Amino acid sequence: MALEKRVLTGITTSGVPHLGNLAGAILPAIEASRHQFTSSFLFLADYHSLIKSQDPAMTHNSSFEIAASWLACGLDPNKVTFYRQSDIPEIMELAWILSCVTAKGLMNRAHAYKAATAINKEKEVPDLDKGVLMGLFNYPILMAADILAFNADQVPVGGDQKQHLEMARDIAARFNYLYGEVFKLPEAVINSETGVLPGIDGQKMSKSYNNTIPIFLNKESLLKMIKKIKTNSLEPGIPKDSNNCTIFKLYKAFASEGQIQDLEVRYQKGIGWGEAKDILYSELESKIEPIRERYELIRHDKRHLEHILIEGAVKAREVSSKIISDVREAVGIKGFC
Repeated sequence: MALEKRVLTGITTSGVPHLGNLAGAILPAIEASRHQFTSSFLFLADYHSLIKSQDPAMTHNSSFEIAASWLACGLDPNKVTFYRQSDIPEIMELAWILSCVTAKGLMNRAHAYKAATAINKEKEVPDLDKGVLMGLFNYPILMAADILAFNADQVPVGGDQKQHLEMARDIAARFNYLYGEVFKLPEAVINSETGVLPGIDGQKMSKSYNNTIPIFLNKESLLKMIKKIKTNSLEPGIPKDSNNCTIFKLYKAFASEGQIQDLEVRYQKGIGWGEAKDILYSELESKIEPIRERYELIRHDKRHLEHILIEGAVKAREVSSKIISDVREAVGIKGFC
């Protein structure tokens, strides 16, 4: 009999859910949750959002929008464990314990921290840590706690998050070396096709770059956003490189294999950029329209959504409380009799 695998995925609640979230996390996680031998843990990473925003209203609204997005896209809360990070106190307790076995040198190598200090160096700021908050610096530890609090076997991530998974493995291995085999070493599952989608400017689609395409735009706004996608100046009739095209990459994340091949042929024949954008719009709208309709229904019944998340937290804590109990026992924090 095949052993059940525990798969964990989270989305940071720091803005409006966008196509990158949809293709890179939401849809793959829902599809994985339908596999017979998969136990899925899907969560709203609301504490992580505090690193990127100090706007309480935005954090709160984003949590709702992303939770509603999961359900609108077909998530079945009866088949998965669906919860808010902030409803699981064991995660924060574990983050502190893990920080006590994590070398600062490991955190110094985190891409986000190195990028922040590199900017200060380029600006010739004497203090390279100026503006760097401890939340950013400790982000990999909290992510490790998200994963290890449930002893996840696999964590689907974009290529840009691969380093954090490697750090989580390093932290787990260090803890196990010091205190015994408590944690599994999680595996990263990287979808090279949809893991990192480009935004309208060609960079990684990210709220930080203000280049996202929100999932629930109405038809007119979606078309306007797609028309803004940057392209080169090649005229219609001139062959175009689909491999380095934002339009094609977005289309590839949602279209069928046959559709992708057909569009690739049209690129070779010199399709015009306006026509390529229209094809992308048609495909996205066909996928998003039913999701948009379900989202509107969910949006008007917040009490039901809250109930689902509370029930999910109860299920999640049945697992995390057992693991944190094992952790406490391992490190010697326990009763005297």
